[in-house]
Amino acid sequence: MRISTQTLFQQNVNSLNRQQGAFLEIGQQIASGKRVSKPSDDPQAASRAVGVDQAKAVTQQYMDARVSARNALAQSESVLNSASDGITRAKTLLLQASSDVLSDVDRNSVASELKGLYESLLGQANSTDGNGRYLFGGYRDDAPPFAKDAGGAVQYEGDSRNREQQIDAARKMPVTDTGADIFQSVHASAGLLAKADGGNAGNVTYDSPLTTDLSDPAYGQQHRIVFSDDGAGGFDYEIFDAGGASVQTGAYSEGMRLEVAGMAVDLEGTPVAGDELTLGRATEMEPDLFRTLENAIAVLEEPANTPAEKAARRNTLNTGLRELDNAQDNILTVRASVGARLNELDVVDSVAGNRMINYEQTLSDLVDLDYVEAAADYSLRQVGLMAAQKAFVDIQGVSLFDQL
Repeated sequence: MRISTQTLFQQNVNSLNRQQGAFLEIGQQIASGKRVSKPSDDPQAASRAVGVDQAKAVTQQYMDARVSARNALAQSESVLNSASDGITRAKTLLLQASSDVLSDVDRNSVASELKGLYESLLGQANSTDGNGRYLFGGYRDDAPPFAKDAGGAVQYEGDSRNREQQIDAARKMPVTDTGADIFQSVHASAGLLAKADGGNAGNVTYDSPLTTDLSDPAYGQQHRIVFSDDGAGGFDYEIFDAGGASVQTGAYSEGMRLEVAGMAVDLEGTPVAGDELTLGRATEMEPDLFRTLENAIAVLEEPANTPAEKAARRNTLNTGLRELDNAQDNILTVRASVGARLNELDVVDSVAGNRMINYEQTLSDLVDLDYVEAAADYSLRQVGLMAAQKAFVDIQGVSLFDQL
């Protein structure tokens, strides 16, 4: 077969170009450390790598979300810890104020410190997360959840739903608790509570209610005790259930124990017609930490000179102590829940960390370069290129004119 000189030169040039291209490609792979730097290098591996990269990005987004969730929960836990300490101090002050040896001036001093605790707790209830969002307002996190009304009483104005955040593909976690659940609620296990109407004119006082029959179907429901004049110098009582129906009547005598719906309360003192007491489970008595402190402050600021005023003060302080106990138990329960969620974030982070390691290993297997194999291939390509160059030089020197 006759091969022209032009064809011979063209074939050698093409061979040199191929060898140089292959040599350049392996050099670029060694420089970048990547076996697959563009889809044409390995279409199947490049396609799988795209999917793994997307999975990594999603996992990273959830990791960032967990950082935000952890910050919110950690700040909530810190606020709840401070609130619990504040309630402990308030309980100590109420116990001091209950002593008969304190003067009205002393009780005014106690009231002043209680006011400071009250404002401190209000500030904690309106805490923000550092980004201007209120922690305990639910999804209404752009305004303080607690505000004072025209009468100076604190009202909750936040949302009733806990703010949630997606922390993993299959887990949406509450990252905050509403102020109503923290400061205006008690745990379901809270016991019985008795309250006296602030307008009572008599001096009836009561001890902590007792449970006598948990199996009573009406146990824990609110029951209202109303005193009336019996027309003979004494007093009667009548007990109404939550629906307003009369369930029990009788003659009142000082030191008696009233029992109704599996509940009992011991009474002392003399009522006045129209005086009332309310008995029931604490969960049914509209719990409110701020109202408890407001009532205690108000009764301590006013001097108690008459038996009725002293009875009102004693009843308010006793009830306040029970309500503070319930409020603190509730805050500790919420705090425990926050701690459990923080622990869960640690577990999810650990799982996600292992997942990210697996993704990195998979990506490395798909696109990273095997340097041992690449070094051998580099040497082989170098030899091939040198051989092609040598062959071209030798063929270039062959000419018919050399034989003439």
